[in-house]
Amino acid sequence: MFFASDNTSGVPRQILDAITQANEGAAPGYGADPIMEAVRDQLRDVFEAPEAEVFLVATGTAANALALATLTPPWGAIYCHPLSHIEVDECGAPEFYTNGAKLTLVPGADGKIAPEALADTLAASGRGVVHSVQPGALSLTNLTECGTRYSSDEIATLSKIARAHGLPVHLDGARFANALVAEGCSPAEMSWRAGVDALSLGGTKNGLMGVEAVILFDPARAWEFQLRRKRAGHLWSKHRFLSAQMHAWLENGLWRALASHANYMAARLESAIASETSRVYPRGGNMLFVRLSRAQHERLQAAGAQYFTSEEPPSGSGARDASTVARLVCSWNTTAEEIDAFATVLSGA
Repeated sequence: MFFASDNTSGVPRQILDAITQANEGAAPGYGADPIMEAVRDQLRDVFEAPEAEVFLVATGTAANALALATLTPPWGAIYCHPLSHIEVDECGAPEFYTNGAKLTLVPGADGKIAPEALADTLAASGRGVVHSVQPGALSLTNLTECGTRYSSDEIATLSKIARAHGLPVHLDGARFANALVAEGCSPAEMSWRAGVDALSLGGTKNGLMGVEAVILFDPARAWEFQLRRKRAGHLWSKHRFLSAQMHAWLENGLWRALASHANYMAARLESAIASETSRVYPRGGNMLFVRLSRAQHERLQAAGAQYFTSEEPPSGSGARDASTVARLVCSWNTTAEEIDAFATVLSGA
């Protein structure tokens, strides 16, 4: 019963086979391998963006931080949600790689920036005032850290507000595939057609051993990104092993199939435990946040269930009535048996 994260899962056989195949013979390094050419063509085709530039890195933090550094000057502000990954989980990497840009938090329910809050924040940004950081970029996350989903229309609305203030838009898509298949739109509709300038396309949480793509829909930014990636130590010498993973992931729609399975299992889990729990946020893809009683939490932990909690059950007086919020994440290889076992233990049957 492993629901801690989708990056705790293994790697699909197709990806492992691709790495093994790439291991044969020799290939140019640093992204000059022929597989990378194929990956670039694949992503341009998938996103209907023939001029887009594509780069691979090994981690989501590197993808986000380097993309934002390319979009934002050191004296700029990066507008993001208080629960965004770049604010909560990246140890100051965006500030480090931008050489000092400030994360400015914009609120909104369910992990999503509210358009009116963004408009108000930008109106009071201090643009043109030398004593203030200047508006730099907007960063959105899809799926959000609350497991909710921005629709393509919601992204377009926020992008329009950003664009009116001269800001480029970055999308942290660590779970972009999950958001995409849940929304039922095209990759273009959820990215550049909605106003996104740079996308961190996550593969690691959707089956890859460790690859993320940065897609720059404005090719004029590509050279700066290349320099920043190299200077930051994120340009791989044996790059073909990154390329091979991404190529196999994209081939024949595997990336969509893996995300669809994870979403389906999350829906099944949501249904199986609905009568025993209360939902904290709407489910947007493959993540659930539910409130558990202390007794439920203890039973699940004793049975070996793996998940993260955002609130620890208190001890002492009244502890038996306390509750906690559990984050449950389904993966490309989550099984129905795991879900059934979890639901059985949860109910105390």
